[in-house]
Amino acid sequence: MATEIEAWTTAPQNDGVFSVEQPRDDEDGSFGSEDLNELEVNGNWTPQEKALHEAKLKAKAKRRLRKSSSRDSTRESLSDSVSGELSADPHSPKGKNAVNDRKSRTGKGRGLPKKGGAGGKGVWGAAGMVYELEEPDAKDPNYDESAQGDTIYATVVPELEERELEKTINPIVQEYFEHGDTKEVEMLLKELNLGHNRYEFTSLAVSLSLEGKASHRELTSRLLSDLSGRVLSERDMSHAFDKMLKELPDLILDTPEAPLMLGQFIARAIADHALPMSFLDCYKGKVDCDHARAALDRASVLLSMKRGIMRLDNVWGVGGGQRPVKHLIKEMNLLLKEYLVSGELSEAEHCLRDLEVPHFHHELVYEAVVMVLESTGDAALQMMVKLLKSFWQSGLITLDQMNRGFQRVYDELPEINLDVPHAQSIMEAFVDLCYQESVITKQLRDSCPTRGRKRFVSEGDGGIVKS
Repeated sequence: MATEIEAWTTAPQNDGVFSVEQPRDDEDGSFGSEDLNELEVNGNWTPQEKALHEAKLKAKAKRRLRKSSSRDSTRESLSDSVSGELSADPHSPKGKNAVNDRKSRTGKGRGLPKKGGAGGKGVWGAAGMVYELEEPDAKDPNYDESAQGDTIYATVVPELEERELEKTINPIVQEYFEHGDTKEVEMLLKELNLGHNRYEFTSLAVSLSLEGKASHRELTSRLLSDLSGRVLSERDMSHAFDKMLKELPDLILDTPEAPLMLGQFIARAIADHALPMSFLDCYKGKVDCDHARAALDRASVLLSMKRGIMRLDNVWGVGGGQRPVKHLIKEMNLLLKEYLVSGELSEAEHCLRDLEVPHFHHELVYEAVVMVLESTGDAALQMMVKLLKSFWQSGLITLDQMNRGFQRVYDELPEINLDVPHAQSIMEAFVDLCYQESVITKQLRDSCPTRGRKRFVSEGDGGIVKS
């Protein structure tokens, strides 16, 4: 029994069920074709073995397909290289592998050069391509600025903002009130970019002059006349005065006479052709504000006067330095007489400032001293000392003007004595009082001429003059 089992287990089995060693193929170790046919005939495979067998067959077929395709491509490359070596010069660089060939090597596409042959380093483009003139690039390393012709540099001035406009224009106008040169103002305005706020210059200049003196208003009218047509247009002027007519309720808080002054500005601007003649006609029957109506009525009255346009050149009066000397002397006499009647120092100071003749204040000192000499009583003397002291302390009358005024009286004192016999004694008392009030200096007091005393010889002195 044991012998039969051993023989049975060691004997080769060909039924495909118990055999362990089966004939394999040399390459992949799969079953041979004859053995497979015999196994298929026997039909003793399980479903798992059959599925495994089919998978092995498919894998084997794929490996054979890959090997055959690689062998074919190798043969083609060898044949191409052999043919190339036969047709080309072996010593020529073209005979080598086309390293710089621009054909696609991915196996895709139609085998045409990339970008139609116009790509790659050192290539100028496709055949027949026409190049247009290109603008030089400033960022190009080879860019030469001197070779580009004449270079024009332009300064770009940003437009002034509304909040910076007043800070920029006010110093210009204030400085103009000092020098009175309209050309300098024109040059400064041309350097600024006022933009659509150009009309603001007119309104700011007029507003500043309303708070100033009559000479400032005269300078402002001249400035608007000179800038008209050059820097400012009639439209800008009209816009500015229209804005100021609307702001009159606020302007009268600082300047109660603003409506009348603005009316004079409008009339002067129309006379100087800075405003159109139809400016007043646009407001007829359309003004509700009483202050604006008063300003327009003032302008209309000045323009309707006979030869009014010619007289508007002096609508602000004649400037201090341009007034005749006789007129200034008359104004100062009236000032002193009104002061002796009213006794108001502030009003006298205001009138003297309005004359705007600081170089002629010595005339006021002269007239004041002569008026004291010609007066009767001590009231005028005390009031004039008080007036001169006020002017001296406020700085309205300088030391030079004070000295010149007194010196003129000193020089003319002999002539004054002919009309006023007691002028010498009154002069000495007035000078001493002015020195006590620190109105004049000690040197000026000592230079006052004294009355010479006559020395008489008595009969009993033997002709000797008494000392």
